[in-house]
Amino acid sequence: MSLFWQVDFPALLAAGLASGLCALLGNFLVLRRESLLGDAIAHAVLPGIVGGFVLAGALAAPAMLAGALAAALVAAGAIHIVRRLGRIEPGAAMGAVFTVMFATGVFMLEQAAGRNLHIDADCVLYGQLEDILWLDAPDISALPREVWTLAGVFAVAVAAVLLLAKEVKLAVFDPAFAAALGFRPGLLHLGLVLFVAAAAIASFEAVGSILVIAMLICPPAAARLMTDDYRTQILLSIALGVGSAFAGYGLAGFAPAFFGAGWSLNAAGCIAAVSGLAVAAAALFGPRRFSFTGPAASLAKE
Repeated sequence: MSLFWQVDFPALLAAGLASGLCALLGNFLVLRRESLLGDAIAHAVLPGIVGGFVLAGALAAPAMLAGALAAALVAAGAIHIVRRLGRIEPGAAMGAVFTVMFATGVFMLEQAAGRNLHIDADCVLYGQLEDILWLDAPDISALPREVWTLAGVFAVAVAAVLLLAKEVKLAVFDPAFAAALGFRPGLLHLGLVLFVAAAAIASFEAVGSILVIAMLICPPAAARLMTDDYRTQILLSIALGVGSAFAGYGLAGFAPAFFGAGWSLNAAGCIAAVSGLAVAAAALFGPRRFSFTGPAASLAKE
Protein backbone atom coordinates (compact mmCIF):
# COMPACT_ATOMS: atom_id res chain seq x y z
CA MET A 1 0.00 0.00 0.00
CA SER A 2 1.36 3.45 -0.91
CA LEU A 3 2.51 5.88 1.74
CA PHE A 4 -0.20 8.32 0.64
CA TRP A 5 -2.99 6.07 1.97
CA GLN A 6 -1.13 5.29 5.17
CA VAL A 7 0.20 8.77 6.00
CA ASP A 8 -1.47 11.55 4.01
CA PHE A 9 -4.99 10.23 3.41
CA PRO A 10 -6.03 9.80 7.09
CA ALA A 11 -4.60 13.22 7.96
CA LEU A 12 -6.43 14.84 5.04
CA LEU A 13 -9.63 13.02 5.97
CA ALA A 14 -9.39 14.16 9.60
CA ALA A 15 -8.59 17.73 8.55
CA GLY A 16 -11.48 17.81 6.08
CA LEU A 17 -13.97 16.42 8.59
CA ALA A 18 -12.82 18.81 11.32
CA SER A 19 -12.97 21.82 9.01
CA GLY A 20 -16.36 20.86 7.54
CA LEU A 21 -17.84 20.24 11.01
CA CYS A 22 -16.55 23.51 12.44
CA ALA A 23 -17.64 25.49 9.36
CA LEU A 24 -21.17 24.06 9.56
CA LEU A 25 -21.59 25.05 13.21
CA GLY A 26 -19.73 28.33 12.83
CA ASN A 27 -22.40 29.63 10.45
CA PHE A 28 -24.91 29.91 13.27
CA LEU A 29 -22.41 31.75 15.46
CA VAL A 30 -21.65 34.23 12.68
CA LEU A 31 -25.32 34.76 11.80
CA ARG A 32 -26.20 35.34 15.46
CA ARG A 33 -23.25 37.76 15.75
CA GLU A 34 -21.77 35.51 18.47
CA SER A 35 -18.44 34.65 16.86
CA LEU A 36 -16.67 35.30 20.16
CA LEU A 37 -18.78 32.52 21.69
CA GLY A 38 -16.92 30.00 19.52
CA ASP A 39 -13.63 31.39 20.82
CA ALA A 40 -14.92 31.18 24.39
CA ILE A 41 -16.12 27.59 24.07
CA ALA A 42 -12.97 26.38 22.31
CA HIS A 43 -10.87 27.80 25.17
CA ALA A 44 -13.27 26.95 27.99
CA VAL A 45 -13.49 23.23 27.19
CA LEU A 46 -9.75 22.75 27.84
CA PRO A 47 -10.15 21.99 31.59
CA GLY A 48 -12.91 19.52 30.71
CA ILE A 49 -10.67 17.78 28.17
CA VAL A 50 -7.82 17.49 30.66
CA GLY A 51 -10.17 16.48 33.47
CA GLY A 52 -11.66 13.70 31.35
CA PHE A 53 -8.19 12.46 30.50
CA VAL A 54 -7.10 12.46 34.14
CA LEU A 55 -10.19 10.54 35.25
CA ALA A 56 -9.94 8.00 32.43
CA GLY A 57 -6.15 7.75 32.59
CA ALA A 58 -5.94 7.67 28.79
CA LEU A 59 -7.02 9.51 25.65
CA ALA A 60 -10.55 8.12 25.91
CA ALA A 61 -12.92 10.10 23.69
CA PRO A 62 -16.12 9.45 25.74
CA ALA A 63 -14.55 10.66 29.01
CA MET A 64 -13.00 13.74 27.41
CA LEU A 65 -16.20 14.51 25.48
CA ALA A 66 -18.19 14.35 28.72
CA GLY A 67 -15.65 16.60 30.42
CA ALA A 68 -15.72 19.09 27.54
CA LEU A 69 -19.52 19.22 27.52
CA ALA A 70 -19.57 19.76 31.28
CA ALA A 71 -17.00 22.55 30.94
CA ALA A 72 -19.07 24.16 28.15
CA LEU A 73 -22.15 24.15 30.36
CA VAL A 74 -20.15 25.66 33.23
CA ALA A 75 -18.79 28.33 30.89
CA ALA A 76 -22.26 29.18 29.54
CA GLY A 77 -23.64 29.47 33.06
CA ALA A 78 -20.67 31.54 34.25
CA ILE A 79 -21.00 33.93 31.29
CA HIS A 80 -24.68 34.44 32.11
CA ILE A 81 -23.93 35.06 35.80
CA VAL A 82 -21.09 37.50 35.05
CA ARG A 83 -23.32 39.40 32.63
CA ARG A 84 -26.16 39.65 35.17
CA LEU A 85 -24.12 40.45 38.26
CA GLY A 86 -21.48 42.61 36.62
CA ARG A 87 -23.91 44.30 34.22
CA ILE A 88 -21.35 44.20 31.44
CA GLU A 89 -21.77 43.52 27.75
CA PRO A 90 -21.65 39.89 26.50
CA GLY A 91 -18.22 40.13 24.85
CA ALA A 92 -16.55 41.25 28.06
CA ALA A 93 -18.26 38.49 30.04
CA MET A 94 -17.15 35.85 27.54
CA GLY A 95 -13.59 37.18 27.57
CA ALA A 96 -13.39 37.07 31.35
CA VAL A 97 -14.82 33.56 31.65
CA PHE A 98 -12.89 31.82 28.88
CA THR A 99 -9.61 33.43 29.98
CA VAL A 100 -10.02 32.05 33.51
CA MET A 101 -11.10 28.62 32.28
CA PHE A 102 -8.33 28.37 29.70
CA ALA A 103 -5.75 29.32 32.33
CA THR A 104 -7.24 26.63 34.58
CA GLY A 105 -6.89 24.11 31.77
CA VAL A 106 -3.24 25.01 31.20
CA PHE A 107 -2.58 24.66 34.94
CA MET A 108 -4.26 21.24 34.91
CA LEU A 109 -2.07 20.22 31.96
CA GLU A 110 1.05 21.06 33.93
CA GLN A 111 -0.22 19.20 36.99
CA ALA A 112 -1.03 16.13 34.89
CA ALA A 113 2.50 16.17 33.46
CA GLY A 114 3.88 16.44 37.00
CA ARG A 115 1.94 13.30 38.00
CA ASN A 116 3.54 11.41 35.06
CA LEU A 117 0.25 11.20 33.17
CA HIS A 118 1.06 11.10 29.48
CA ILE A 119 -0.80 13.98 27.88
CA ASP A 120 1.01 16.06 25.29
CA ALA A 121 0.33 19.76 25.81
CA ASP A 122 1.35 20.54 22.22
CA CYS A 123 -1.19 17.99 20.96
CA VAL A 124 -3.99 19.53 23.03
CA LEU A 125 -3.15 23.13 22.18
CA TYR A 126 -1.86 22.89 18.59
CA GLY A 127 -2.90 19.45 17.34
CA GLN A 128 -0.91 16.57 15.87
CA LEU A 129 -2.46 16.15 12.45
CA GLU A 130 0.72 14.63 11.06
CA ASP A 131 0.57 11.77 13.59
CA ILE A 132 -2.81 10.47 12.39
CA LEU A 133 -1.79 7.32 10.50
CA TRP A 134 -3.68 4.48 8.80
CA LEU A 135 -1.03 1.78 8.97
CA ASP A 136 -3.46 -1.07 8.19
CA ALA A 137 -4.93 0.50 5.04
CA PRO A 138 -7.19 -0.42 3.28
CA ASP A 139 -8.91 -1.99 6.31
CA ILE A 140 -11.76 0.47 7.03
CA SER A 141 -12.14 -0.78 10.59
CA ALA A 142 -8.52 0.22 11.23
CA LEU A 143 -9.07 3.88 10.41
CA PRO A 144 -7.68 6.08 13.22
CA ARG A 145 -9.92 6.77 16.21
CA GLU A 146 -9.77 10.52 15.51
CA VAL A 147 -11.34 10.01 12.08
CA TRP A 148 -14.21 7.90 13.46
CA THR A 149 -14.87 10.45 16.22
CA LEU A 150 -14.96 13.36 13.78
CA ALA A 151 -17.14 11.44 11.33
CA GLY A 152 -19.61 10.55 14.09
CA VAL A 153 -19.94 14.10 15.43
CA PHE A 154 -20.19 15.47 11.87
CA ALA A 155 -22.98 13.03 10.98
CA VAL A 156 -24.96 13.89 14.14
CA ALA A 157 -24.51 17.64 13.53
CA VAL A 158 -25.70 17.39 9.92
CA ALA A 159 -28.69 15.28 10.97
CA ALA A 160 -29.63 17.78 13.70
CA VAL A 161 -29.41 20.75 11.30
CA LEU A 162 -31.55 18.95 8.70
CA LEU A 163 -34.16 17.68 11.15
CA LEU A 164 -34.51 21.05 12.90
CA ALA A 165 -33.97 23.21 9.80
CA LYS A 166 -37.03 25.44 10.30
CA GLU A 167 -36.55 25.82 14.05
CA VAL A 168 -32.84 26.59 13.69
CA LYS A 169 -33.45 29.21 11.00
CA LEU A 170 -36.08 31.00 13.05
CA ALA A 171 -33.97 30.88 16.22
CA VAL A 172 -31.00 32.35 14.34
CA PHE A 173 -32.79 35.17 12.53
CA ASP A 174 -35.69 36.07 14.83
CA PRO A 175 -35.62 34.45 18.31
CA ALA A 176 -38.60 36.50 19.51
CA PHE A 177 -40.78 35.32 16.63
CA ALA A 178 -39.59 31.73 17.18
CA ALA A 179 -40.62 31.96 20.84
CA ALA A 180 -44.02 33.37 19.86
CA LEU A 181 -44.58 30.34 17.61
CA GLY A 182 -43.90 28.00 20.51
CA PHE A 183 -40.30 27.13 19.70
CA ARG A 184 -37.63 27.38 22.38
CA PRO A 185 -34.73 29.45 20.99
CA GLY A 186 -32.91 29.26 24.32
CA LEU A 187 -32.89 25.47 24.16
CA LEU A 188 -31.67 25.55 20.55
CA HIS A 189 -28.91 27.95 21.58
CA LEU A 190 -27.87 25.57 24.35
CA GLY A 191 -27.79 22.79 21.78
CA LEU A 192 -25.52 24.92 19.59
CA VAL A 193 -23.17 25.48 22.55
CA LEU A 194 -23.00 21.74 23.19
CA PHE A 195 -22.38 20.93 19.52
CA VAL A 196 -19.56 23.50 19.36
CA ALA A 197 -18.06 21.90 22.47
CA ALA A 198 -18.37 18.46 20.85
CA ALA A 199 -16.68 19.80 17.71
CA ALA A 200 -13.84 21.22 19.80
CA ILE A 201 -13.19 17.93 21.59
CA ALA A 202 -13.51 15.91 18.37
CA SER A 203 -11.05 18.22 16.60
CA PHE A 204 -8.50 18.87 19.32
CA GLU A 205 -6.23 15.91 18.51
CA ALA A 206 -6.17 16.95 14.86
CA VAL A 207 -5.89 20.75 14.99
CA GLY A 208 -5.75 21.61 18.69
CA SER A 209 -8.12 23.49 20.96
CA ILE A 210 -6.74 26.89 19.89
CA LEU A 211 -6.65 26.61 16.10
CA VAL A 212 -10.16 25.15 15.99
CA ILE A 213 -11.31 28.76 16.48
CA ALA A 214 -10.12 29.70 13.00
CA MET A 215 -12.01 26.76 11.54
CA LEU A 216 -15.20 27.77 13.36
CA ILE A 217 -15.22 31.39 12.22
CA CYS A 218 -13.12 31.97 9.09
CA PRO A 219 -15.01 29.85 6.50
CA PRO A 220 -18.48 31.09 7.57
CA ALA A 221 -17.23 34.69 7.70
CA ALA A 222 -15.76 34.38 4.21
CA ALA A 223 -18.96 32.80 2.90
CA ARG A 224 -21.02 35.58 4.51
CA LEU A 225 -19.02 38.14 2.52
CA MET A 226 -19.77 36.25 -0.70
CA THR A 227 -23.51 35.55 -0.43
CA ASP A 228 -26.59 36.55 1.55
CA ASP A 229 -28.48 33.35 0.82
CA TYR A 230 -28.84 31.11 3.88
CA ARG A 231 -28.42 27.71 2.23
CA THR A 232 -25.69 28.89 -0.13
CA GLN A 233 -23.72 30.32 2.78
CA ILE A 234 -23.78 27.04 4.68
CA LEU A 235 -22.71 24.95 1.67
CA LEU A 236 -20.09 27.48 0.59
CA SER A 237 -18.62 27.71 4.08
CA ILE A 238 -18.25 23.92 4.27
CA ALA A 239 -16.58 23.90 0.85
CA LEU A 240 -14.22 26.69 1.94
CA GLY A 241 -13.43 24.87 5.18
CA VAL A 242 -12.62 21.58 3.48
CA GLY A 243 -10.69 23.37 0.72
CA SER A 244 -8.65 25.28 3.31
CA ALA A 245 -7.87 22.00 5.08
CA PHE A 246 -6.55 20.38 1.93
CA ALA A 247 -4.66 23.49 0.79
CA GLY A 248 -3.15 24.06 4.25
CA TYR A 249 -2.01 20.44 4.55
CA GLY A 250 -0.39 20.58 1.13
CA LEU A 251 1.25 23.89 1.93
CA ALA A 252 2.69 22.52 5.18
CA GLY A 253 4.24 19.52 3.50
CA PHE A 254 5.41 20.83 0.15
CA ALA A 255 6.05 24.59 0.45
CA PRO A 256 9.34 24.26 2.42
CA ALA A 257 10.57 21.55 0.01
CA PHE A 258 9.81 23.86 -2.92
CA PHE A 259 12.33 26.32 -1.48
CA GLY A 260 14.86 23.58 -0.77
CA ALA A 261 14.23 23.25 2.98
CA GLY A 262 14.43 19.85 4.64
CA TRP A 263 11.66 20.47 7.18
CA SER A 264 7.90 20.96 7.10
CA LEU A 265 5.41 23.34 8.68
CA ASN A 266 2.68 22.61 11.22
CA ALA A 267 -0.33 21.48 9.19
CA ALA A 268 -2.97 22.90 11.55
CA GLY A 269 -1.25 26.28 11.58
CA CYS A 270 -1.16 26.35 7.78
CA ILE A 271 -4.85 25.45 7.63
CA ALA A 272 -5.62 28.38 9.95
CA ALA A 273 -3.46 30.68 7.80
CA VAL A 274 -5.22 29.62 4.59
CA SER A 275 -8.60 30.13 6.29
CA GLY A 276 -7.54 33.64 7.27
CA LEU A 277 -6.42 34.38 3.71
CA ALA A 278 -9.84 33.23 2.47
CA VAL A 279 -11.51 35.79 4.75
CA ALA A 280 -9.10 38.50 3.58
CA ALA A 281 -9.81 37.69 -0.07
CA ALA A 282 -13.57 37.72 0.54
CA ALA A 283 -13.27 41.04 2.39
CA LEU A 284 -11.38 42.56 -0.54
CA PHE A 285 -13.23 41.03 -3.48
CA GLY A 286 -16.43 39.44 -2.17
CA PRO A 287 -19.71 40.75 -3.66
CA ARG A 288 -21.08 41.57 -0.18
CA ARG A 289 -18.01 43.38 1.15
CA PHE A 290 -19.83 46.72 1.14
CA SER A 291 -23.12 45.34 2.47
CA PHE A 292 -24.17 46.24 5.98
CA THR A 293 -27.50 44.41 6.06
CA GLY A 294 -28.19 42.12 8.99
CA PRO A 295 -29.16 38.46 9.06
CA ALA A 296 -32.81 39.30 8.48
CA ALA A 297 -31.95 40.10 4.84
CA SER A 298 -31.17 36.44 4.25
CA LEU A 299 -34.43 35.35 5.84
CA ALA A 300 -36.40 37.76 3.67
CA LYS A 301 -35.09 36.03 0.56
CA GLU A 302 -36.11 32.55 1.68
